[in-house]
Amino acid sequence: MRMFDSAIVRKYLIPGAVFQSVLVGGGYGTGREIVEYFTRFGAWGGLLGILITVVCWTVVLAVTWEFARVFRVYDYRSFFKRLLGPGWVLFEVLFILMFLLVLAVVASAAGEVLSERFGIPYAVGIGAMLALVGILAFFGREILQRSLALWTIFLYGMFLFYFVVAFGRLGGDIGAALETGEALTGWAVSGFKYAMYNLFIIPAILFSTRDLESRKETVLSAAVASIFCAAPALMFHITFIADYPAILEREIPLFYMISVLGVSALLITYLVGLFGTFVETGAGLIQGTVERIDAYRGDLGRQPMTPIARGILAVAAMGVAAVLATVGIIRLIAAGYGTIAWGFFAVYVVPVLTVGVYQLRAHARGKAS
Repeated sequence: MRMFDSAIVRKYLIPGAVFQSVLVGGGYGTGREIVEYFTRFGAWGGLLGILITVVCWTVVLAVTWEFARVFRVYDYRSFFKRLLGPGWVLFEVLFILMFLLVLAVVASAAGEVLSERFGIPYAVGIGAMLALVGILAFFGREILQRSLALWTIFLYGMFLFYFVVAFGRLGGDIGAALETGEALTGWAVSGFKYAMYNLFIIPAILFSTRDLESRKETVLSAAVASIFCAAPALMFHITFIADYPAILEREIPLFYMISVLGVSALLITYLVGLFGTFVETGAGLIQGTVERIDAYRGDLGRQPMTPIARGILAVAAMGVAAVLATVGIIRLIAAGYGTIAWGFFAVYVVPVLTVGVYQLRAHARGKAS
């Protein structure tokens, strides 16, 4: 399609769309993460936490994408070999753990949504998602990027529709919650932690930033992506506070809120959009892994993975995630994500904001001399 040939789209929409599509998966798309990391700190505590997250995302995205642009490293293995040297394997270990955990959350949510709403067996829902992820992996990077961008447009239309309807019907309750001014202790750390554990996605989606050509473009693209990804969280949180504190115990908060609104068209649209998002999250992470494997194969003088091999990789990874999904979505998010978040902070965020910035400045000085 012609729209994907536009420089503006490829530089400012595609990176943000890929980041958003992979980010808005099982936890985010169901609203569970928003409740866990923002809404439980009260109306204003949640808003301030989201602001912290946006700032963290923008800074780390900008430095990471600029590092990738300057040193031409568009897969996470090459990126961390340049950044950490032999220490790159530490990120690999954490990435594999988080990769499987996120896929498990997505698979769990897909099975629960289809089972609860349509009576489709849990295993069938996971199987359908597994097949679709495999298909997207088979067709590769270009088709994946376009599908993520198109799905992002669809999702934002659906989220805005939900927000307008919810605000119109629950505006009084939302206003009352905001008037309390509640901001429970811990909102800053929670917003920071949420940003940190989601940042592991960034090195996995470097393939989407190949069209950035200057530092100005990198910084602007990072800011757009951060705001783009935080906007749904802001809409969800504002509507969730109408049901606070009961919303804290809802298994799938956004599904519950849409059900309460009683708009059947919105509910069906949401379920379709949510299931598609689960697929996009899985496919985006799989593509990041494919890019890493292809770079390694290139170092060995071998050809990139074949479409069949990509599909098999996707199905195998989703199969392992399906087993992990039996733990349950709330336990996966509450117990797994937060712990690994600090690991990514240590092996990715701190190095990229120190060693990474140093290398970028040294490179700039070298070009100037």
